[in-house]
Amino acid sequence: MTGTLVNAAAIIAGSLLGVTLKKGLPDRLRQTLMYAIGLGVLLIGTRMALQSQNVLIVLASLVLGGIVGELINIEGYLDKFGRFIQSRVDENSSIAKAFVTASLLYCVGSMAVMGALESGLTGNHTTLYAKSILDGVTSIIFASTLGIGVIFSALPVLLYQGAITLAASLLQPLLTPAAVAEMTGTGGLLIIGIGLNVLEIKKLKVGNLLPGIFFALILSTAAAYF
Repeated sequence: MTGTLVNAAAIIAGSLLGVTLKKGLPDRLRQTLMYAIGLGVLLIGTRMALQSQNVLIVLASLVLGGIVGELINIEGYLDKFGRFIQSRVDENSSIAKAFVTASLLYCVGSMAVMGALESGLTGNHTTLYAKSILDGVTSIIFASTLGIGVIFSALPVLLYQGAITLAASLLQPLLTPAAVAEMTGTGGLLIIGIGLNVLEIKKLKVGNLLPGIFFALILSTAAAYF
């Protein structure tokens, strides 16, 4: 759990620094930075999505993941939690938006999954340490534009990556190179969705598509036997 704890701490530290910097940023600059972040997120997602070797698995994973996510209403729970925090801090702030956006970005992606698995299986936290640096820097920028809500995304990161770390021994036999490629490709499309949300091009319920990453693992593993 060491790597995940460091990751959560980096998000908190980066968020606090970002909120401090926010006071000196004019609105026009914050808006421009948000555009830059959105475009950067789109680039990251596109590069990840192109790692897929089987588009059908990615599409099927997103469809199945979307069905499960809608039934569970993952995005709704994330938003409710964000709004609960917002009601306790400042009703007029954008804490809920900041919390949901940052949480999804930090939890989606191969580094979150593979880093947590590596941490649980081998005790090597290198990948999560690298992710901590990236998330810390990103949280500075996010918090300087979206506000204090970003800091609360450390909680779902802690729970999500911690759960994967604890379940690592069960998942390890399934993580073939093909499975990792499809999980990365599926996660990449989800990150593209986050980018579209940040740019306010289209509001997508990316949270409800999160189960798609695990369906990619299941379907790619099944495909190897047929």
